[in-house]
Amino acid sequence: MQRAVPVGVGAMAAILGLDFEAVQKVAEEAAAQEEVCTAANDNADGQVVISGHKAAVERAIEMAKEKGAKRGILLPVSAPFHCSLMQPAADEMADALADTNISKPVIPILSNVTAAPESDPENIRGYLVEQVTGRVRWRETILKMNELGVDKVVEAGTGKVLTGMVRRICREMTGTSLQSPADIEAFAASLK
Repeated sequence: MQRAVPVGVGAMAAILGLDFEAVQKVAEEAAAQEEVCTAANDNADGQVVISGHKAAVERAIEMAKEKGAKRGILLPVSAPFHCSLMQPAADEMADALADTNISKPVIPILSNVTAAPESDPENIRGYLVEQVTGRVRWRETILKMNELGVDKVVEAGTGKVLTGMVRRICREMTGTSLQSPADIEAFAASLK
């Protein structure tokens, strides 16, 4: 995916303190002719990530602050994910998945592209490609999970960022972060 956009051409930034619609408007205004800047991740109320050409993202940070954002933080990423600049990577993903067998899941998955349950393998294949350039609808996905009766989530990997966002989005849900093999073993034992 990093090959899609040369290093230094693209960027991503977290905008804190504005809602999604306000950030999307700022991003559109910041994108100059021939440049891309879009709201790429709707993470939580007051936390939206933008993605695109570095100059446009930097302009959007300043414009967002002028509109009342608390902060704008450039993110240390290798590419401007979830925007149209990643189309070459999406094309590669489509080619890679074309001959890949995707089975119908035992339980529906929630796509970050639609924030809706999905079981059809062909739709899942399409969403895997679309998510490379499409917006991540994390906030909506968590709300949909809660609507479907999910009240506990497990985050596997380093850090507790997603667990924290889940709590900010929906106070009714609790989260557990598994950061080591020992955490995984203890969690598995608690399920017995």
